[in-house]
Amino acid sequence: MRLRRTCKEAAALIVAREDRALSLADRAALRLHFLACKTCPVFARQMESMRAAFARWRAAPPDVPGGGPDAR
Repeated sequence: MRLRRTCKEAAALIVAREDRALSLADRAALRLHFLACKTCPVFARQMESMRAAFARWRAAPPDVPGGGPDAR
């Protein structure tokens, strides 16, 4: 189990956790990386913000301007 990750590997894990649950080793490696890196936690927060924004957009009724995936 390799706990030290590069920023490129950490970014891949941040993106991957949007689609699947990370293993315990990957979660631990990501947390350790966040302690040593200033940039990757910012990227992770940006990804979380985008996920939340898309969730709000999907939940918006289609009759609201710009709302919902079925809006035209």
